[in-house]
Amino acid sequence: MKFLSYIRYFFYLGLNWNFRIAGYIIAQEIKGEKKYGIITTGADELKHLEAKGIDIEHATIYMPVNYLMLEEIFTKIAIGNYTHFLDIGCGKGRALCVAAYYGCKKVTGIDLSKKFTAEAETNITSLKQKTPSLQYKIQNTDAFYYHIPNDVDCIFLFNPFDAVIMSGVAENILMSLESNPRKITIIYANPLCKEELIAIGFKQTFHIKKMEYLEAIILEN
Repeated sequence: MKFLSYIRYFFYLGLNWNFRIAGYIIAQEIKGEKKYGIITTGADELKHLEAKGIDIEHATIYMPVNYLMLEEIFTKIAIGNYTHFLDIGCGKGRALCVAAYYGCKKVTGIDLSKKFTAEAETNITSLKQKTPSLQYKIQNTDAFYYHIPNDVDCIFLFNPFDAVIMSGVAENILMSLESNPRKITIIYANPLCKEELIAIGFKQTFHIKKMEYLEAIILEN
């Protein structure tokens, strides 16, 4: 089953990007899935949501962030020192699991897809067996209306939606900061809507780019 998912994902990446980067990513996928004991590989165009009448006009397809890039960023910011890690558009829970592996004691993931949140729950539950002190919460909800907990100090995004939804998320971040002023670090992979975050006072402090298509930034207030 895993082998077929790797093959499908390889051709998806190869046809949409190029086969050189597809080979690089698949090698990292195989290594990462084995290391963390989770199943998150693949791409999904969200047709299961559309079939249920859920509006996906402002959503982007599901693709997990590259393991190597994620590990590099988490190491750089010492992710284990943060109080509460939030993944907005968590998909199948890859970033949540890696954050927990690197020492985060409290993680929350939200996603528009009930199917994805169920898979994220399975993945994080599996990891919790190795880290019993981990606190986690997975919610099937719309990011536009999500009230960000007042103790969240690190937010992760992998281009889960367009500027319309990002504007709502930015407003939610502002409301959370007004309720409890604090420092928040935002990790934003494939940062196509970063201007929405810069507009509310966040500044880009780090940038990483690998093989043309793999890109992420860190923003801080």
